[in-house]
Amino acid sequence: MAQTRRTRMADVAELAGVSTATVSRVLSGKPGVKEDTRVAVLSAMEEAGYIREKAPSRRSGVVAIVVPELSNPAFPAFVEELDILLFAAGQPVVVCPAGSSGTSEMHHLETLQDMNISGVISVSGTPADSQGSNEHYQRLIDSGVPTVFVNGYSAALKGAFFSCSDAEAVTASVAHLRSLGHQRIGLAIGPERYLPTRRKIEAFTALGFKRDSIAATIFTAEGGQLAAARLIDSDHTAIVCGSDLMALGAIREARRRGMSVPGDLSVVGYDDSPLMAFTDPALTTVRQPVRAMCEAAVTALLEALEGAALDRSEMLFHPDLIIRHSTGPAA
Repeated sequence: MAQTRRTRMADVAELAGVSTATVSRVLSGKPGVKEDTRVAVLSAMEEAGYIREKAPSRRSGVVAIVVPELSNPAFPAFVEELDILLFAAGQPVVVCPAGSSGTSEMHHLETLQDMNISGVISVSGTPADSQGSNEHYQRLIDSGVPTVFVNGYSAALKGAFFSCSDAEAVTASVAHLRSLGHQRIGLAIGPERYLPTRRKIEAFTALGFKRDSIAATIFTAEGGQLAAARLIDSDHTAIVCGSDLMALGAIREARRRGMSVPGDLSVVGYDDSPLMAFTDPALTTVRQPVRAMCEAAVTALLEALEGAALDRSEMLFHPDLIIRHSTGPAA
């Protein structure tokens, strides 16, 4: 009596019209397989009566955190929280800093496609840059890798999006300065190619300010100093900055001119980076809810790793204005 041949992986591959490598990736729960292909393989397995060992409920591999740079203290704060939360969930992490002087975001993503990556969390990545290309994120997502974005949004990408409300940040900052009697309030901001910049500008102009009260440079102390110089020259008595580093640059420019902060110029930062409470003067700034944003991002990613679909709508988080000593009554 002939022995019944056991269904092999190659039989499933032939029935599904895919390679045995693809069948193997489906069995092991690895990324790199489109959803319709995964369904076809699973259907072929059932039709062929293929018996497999229990598959892992969660994909194996590491979660990649892609961040613009680590020299800006705002970004390590996100990395630290994300790492803590992912480690607690049993997910190993690799951090990919994509600074201008190191490996680019594009090259990191190209490398990640060749690795056993279970998911990606992008912080202030190319979706926040109108001149950047999201092609590499699209390829990663198309390969089946769940991707979550923090402070970056693109309606074209099938990811989850979590951002701090730039409009609320500007509105709270301006309301505080107006309560102190300031009328000539300026906005020192980074390049307008970035989504947070555009959103802050829109909120600022919606409050009745003209374009001549906006100085767009770069998100550094040097950029803040240059922006402050322009705004001080046009008689502004208070400046809302797009980052804490820009705020420190604005304070430096005021002191270079012999002005006091907040006696002659009030300055508001953004991020509430570490040590901002210990600068001279202690910086009034807008604090992003980093912990809450990271918890939401990690929860969405972990649910996606279990097979849940990502919600593509952008969730906005409320910032807090932290009032310290760099703002005071108008002179």
